[in-house]
Amino acid sequence: STDGGRNLSLDSIPMGLPMSDPTAWATAMNNLGMAPMGMTGQPLLPDFDPALGMMTGIPPINPMMPGLGIVPPPIPPDMPAVKEIIHCKSCTLFPPNPHLPPPATRERPPGCKTVFVGGLPENGTEQIIMEVFEQCGEVIAIRKSKKNFCHIRFAEEFMVDKALYLSGYRIRLGSSTDKKDTGRLHVDFAQARDDLYEWECKQRMLAREERHRRRLAEERFRPPSPPPVVHYSDHECSVVAEKLKDDTKFSEAIQTLLTWIERGEVNRRTANNFYSMIQSANSHIRRLVNEKAAHEKEMEEAKEKFKLALSGILVQFEQIVAVYHSASKQKAWDHFTKAQRKNISVWCKQAEEIRNIHNDELMGIRREEEMEMSDEEIEDPSEMKETEESALVSQVEALKEENDSLRWQLDAYRNEVELLKQEQGKATRDEDTTKEQQMKLLQQALQGMQKHLLKVQEEYKKREAELEKVKEDKLKIETLLENLKEQESSTSRVCACSQEKECPVEKTLSNSPVKSEREVLLVGIISTFLHVHPFGASIEYICSYLQRLDSKICTAEVEVLMTRLQNTFRQELSGVGASLEKRWKFCGFDGLKMT
Repeated sequence: STDGGRNLSLDSIPMGLPMSDPTAWATAMNNLGMAPMGMTGQPLLPDFDPALGMMTGIPPINPMMPGLGIVPPPIPPDMPAVKEIIHCKSCTLFPPNPHLPPPATRERPPGCKTVFVGGLPENGTEQIIMEVFEQCGEVIAIRKSKKNFCHIRFAEEFMVDKALYLSGYRIRLGSSTDKKDTGRLHVDFAQARDDLYEWECKQRMLAREERHRRRLAEERFRPPSPPPVVHYSDHECSVVAEKLKDDTKFSEAIQTLLTWIERGEVNRRTANNFYSMIQSANSHIRRLVNEKAAHEKEMEEAKEKFKLALSGILVQFEQIVAVYHSASKQKAWDHFTKAQRKNISVWCKQAEEIRNIHNDELMGIRREEEMEMSDEEIEDPSEMKETEESALVSQVEALKEENDSLRWQLDAYRNEVELLKQEQGKATRDEDTTKEQQMKLLQQALQGMQKHLLKVQEEYKKREAELEKVKEDKLKIETLLENLKEQESSTSRVCACSQEKECPVEKTLSNSPVKSEREVLLVGIISTFLHVHPFGASIEYICSYLQRLDSKICTAEVEVLMTRLQNTFRQELSGVGASLEKRWKFCGFDGLKMT
């Protein structure tokens, strides 16, 4: 049945072909993550969710993508899309072999909306091409050639990707098998001037928008321009005159006054007003001079504080250096180790260097003060008499401090000279003694190494002899085991034959190695356990398994039971030398043949 002129037609399918899914086109569009559309443009699946396509991992195509040259990401190669037969009204599309590689395409031109379609049937018309490719989106124009190819231009860029999905499909018109009614579609990107022009226009529009956005951002971060200066009037003049008297608003008012004077606002009528404002500016100079004097006073006080603090620091440095010098004297020096002496001497040098630097800095400050004082004496001879006494006192104090520092430096140098002499004498003695001790130690070490090598060689020879003995013992034990096994097998056969001949059935039952039902159960469990372990198992391993079932089972009981059943269980030795291990194996099948 048909629903209109362009709905899917199921009656047009020939009976010779296998029946396909009537919603094959919907399945194909679903594999690409697109909303399936019918032949009339209506959605085939009204509740279709593009985020839940049949092929997981393929992102849905967003119709807002075109315009920026963005195309959806390609389908991963390890997840091929399942292509099915697509039935149209007047033709049928058969999918390509899924094992073949995907058809090759050229590089996508920017803003591509046009596709090249080759391999069309010779009898294909523009109406059939429109019927096949309008499922991919709105077709603007079709330019068909006489040589079985055409160019199709779509309205949007994402429709080209839908059209490329049909590349490789075989097309057949109706149910005809004529070569003129069949063909293999090859869809590829095409380069069109209209597409390139539209793309360039969009890029220019985007560039304009980006420039506008940048301009707005620059204007947002640009510092604001200063407010405009008001025009001169009597009212504004009185306001500026009041501001000139205020320290907080003086800079703004003086800028306004400067602008008015440069504009030429001064005339005979306004000259008095401007003179009063200039007089106010001149009075502000006194305020500035007073402020500078206050700052200079603060600076002098800060200098005095700094000088006092620096002199206190220097006194502490001198005390620390005196401690180092006293520690360097022979009374205390002999009790320190070499490392401690070295550290003390290094610390002493560092402290003296820092002390000298600070002392130079303090002397420089005092020289600057003396220079300033001498300048003041030249400029103000009236104050010379007052400052002479204070200058003499400060000079005396400075000379005392310099004298003390020089005396301490002399003591330090003398101590360093004595220490160097002592260290040189001790170093020569120590070097001779240390060389002799090192030679003796090396000779002793060589003798010890030789003795150790001889011992190692002797032990190596002993071990080789022991290994040969162990190998011989192992061969003897293996031959003895084989002989014992042969004897046991022969004796067991003889005993079995004699028992069958001499004893009746009741006596054999009464003399059986299994004496209770519990032992029968144990034999069955042990047999199944050893049957699972074809290479055998130790008695401890077997008992650990049985104790999971019954904790009262002991190793001796199990071992006695297994030694009684020689035709069911066999004990073997495995390993070499010290790693010999007894293993029990199940031999019930061989024992059945022997009995």
